[in-house]
Amino acid sequence: MDYRTLGHSTLKVSAVCLGSMTWGEQNSETDAHAQLNMAQEHGINFIDTAEMYPVPPRAETCHRTETFIGHWLKHQARDQWIIATKAAGPRRAMNWIRSGPAAFDRINLRAAVDASLTRLHTDYIDLYQLHWPERNVPMFGQYQFDPSQETAAVSIHVQLEVLAELVKEGKIRYIGLSNETAWGIMEFLRLADQYDLPRIVSVQNAYNLINRSYEFSLAEISFRENVSLLAYSPLAFGLLTGKYLDNPLSHGRVNDFTGFAQRYAKPNVAPAVAAYAALAREQGLSAAQLALSFVYHRWFVTSTIIGATSLIQLEENLAAWETRLSIEQIQQIEAIHLRFMNPAP
Repeated sequence: MDYRTLGHSTLKVSAVCLGSMTWGEQNSETDAHAQLNMAQEHGINFIDTAEMYPVPPRAETCHRTETFIGHWLKHQARDQWIIATKAAGPRRAMNWIRSGPAAFDRINLRAAVDASLTRLHTDYIDLYQLHWPERNVPMFGQYQFDPSQETAAVSIHVQLEVLAELVKEGKIRYIGLSNETAWGIMEFLRLADQYDLPRIVSVQNAYNLINRSYEFSLAEISFRENVSLLAYSPLAFGLLTGKYLDNPLSHGRVNDFTGFAQRYAKPNVAPAVAAYAALAREQGLSAAQLALSFVYHRWFVTSTIIGATSLIQLEENLAAWETRLSIEQIQQIEAIHLRFMNPAP
């Protein structure tokens, strides 16, 4: 396992990060702890979670994931682990979280951090992320900005001031963003520099073979501003394993839960997935190996967040770290990409 510096921080994170959004819905606490133990054995030191997890979000299961992690973490050497979690933003109809988080204001952010610290059984959070922008932006399968959806929002300056207070108090060490746009990242950086507030060290965005939107402008920001990408959904909710090609009714998040279709129901998704699966077969790889290796070893990806619902899946995903694609294989991927460019933004 490789270890990489997260942005300008002092954090050295494993190049593979253990995601946890299935824990409490598709996975029990026993399952979660078994996955954590396996990840530890493979050299992973980086865990990503969120106050709203598991997904799909429900009042009955909310916060279970952090609680499961906390029960495990309190028996570990805390300084050996990098723990990342996230504050749920407004406008997502989850009234069971802080009575429906109205904003990333001082009251809500402080309440979110304090509750996560309690559930995680820790005195500090290594990386605290805003789960999605408070302002109007296209998210989770939307891809067009719509000015007519503008609403009042807490300014990014105020958000940074509150996060700075939490850093100063030692409750969080570093801050990051998630599901953020190029404008948003640059505005956070500009205001941090202008007012001597904490700079973000990372952004957690979707990145995979059928969603390479990050490459258009955000990769340049990663390079020039030293903002690390934490790539999530490298298997595109399981589509890039090829399992839905073999059996469109396969169990998985796309079929078992509502609300996951909008990103992956677009016209060119199926032919793109089929093309990548065919390339993997030609190269003697599994579809998952091809998809994961591609993301794992991109120059601008600091850590890739992987999730699994079984130890077998987790072991396969971890083993894919050893797969290195050749220049010729990358060229073949690029040829498919040019035919089916970003079918699932």
